[in-house]
Amino acid sequence: MSKSITQDMAYRQSLMKFAENHGVKKASRKYNKSRSYIYFWKARWDGTVESLHCRSRRPHSHPNQHSPAELKLIRDIRRRNPRLGLIELWHRLRKRGYSRRPESLFRVMKKLGISPQAQQPKVPYKPKPYQQMTYPGQRVQVDVKVVPRKCIADPELHLFQYTAIDEFTRLRFLAGYPEQSTWSSTVFLKKLVAWYARRGIHVECVQTDNGFEFTNRFSHRNCDHLSLFESTAAQMGIQHKLIRPYTPRHNGKVERSHREDQKRFYSSHSFFSLDDFRHQLAVHNRRSNQFPMRPLHYLSPLEYLVQYV
Repeated sequence: MSKSITQDMAYRQSLMKFAENHGVKKASRKYNKSRSYIYFWKARWDGTVESLHCRSRRPHSHPNQHSPAELKLIRDIRRRNPRLGLIELWHRLRKRGYSRRPESLFRVMKKLGISPQAQQPKVPYKPKPYQQMTYPGQRVQVDVKVVPRKCIADPELHLFQYTAIDEFTRLRFLAGYPEQSTWSSTVFLKKLVAWYARRGIHVECVQTDNGFEFTNRFSHRNCDHLSLFESTAAQMGIQHKLIRPYTPRHNGKVERSHREDQKRFYSSHSFFSLDDFRHQLAVHNRRSNQFPMRPLHYLSPLEYLVQYV
């Protein structure tokens, strides 16, 4: 029982003292409490405020509670098999006449302090500190976005948006292709290098996920051979960095830009051909590079690049 005096206990103590000095009838009128309520607490009151504490209403017994024989059986089996799991322990108890459910066994074992040993907690993954880029072109994130089917008028046409974003300036280059393949990735790599070069940015590193359009890392047949994209990047003197598998947050900037594309572009546009898609995508690319961003202190990527230069 808690030793602290609650507001209710202090109120009942004042009520008891008033009833002792002026009677139960006057105390009932003054405190607006029934006489049965006052007599109930008066029978408990021994002069101390601790006696006016609310007691537990939990029953002392239950008709379906474990019998002493069942408790002894559980303790004996647990003592002989300290490393058994809950279900295996319950299975052995059933062979000896135990008829309870596993949930009941878990509760009573927890009450007895012999609950099954919990598995060792999995060591949480601690990501490495993010390396901030210090100049344009130091690292460019590249990814592919599948164009939503509802935006394409031709049911037999498939469109893919290739996206490159410079981590320092957030300057993006977009291009559309009819397929998602290592050939399309290679063509896009050459185009993005030339596109950034015209703006005074020399691309040193390209970061992608582990998709087959970029690498053969998880290929069963060609895992020891470089893909067309990797070999082209090596010939151009560009470092190709792969993110951790199943960790898209490592390519967070390009993933975030794809969400903005969905909200600002694909939710309100339709495409009738590959040329139409490329034309509208180029217009959207120019607009997005002129849009202010909070990480750039509310400057657009183009303004941020000019300010750096």
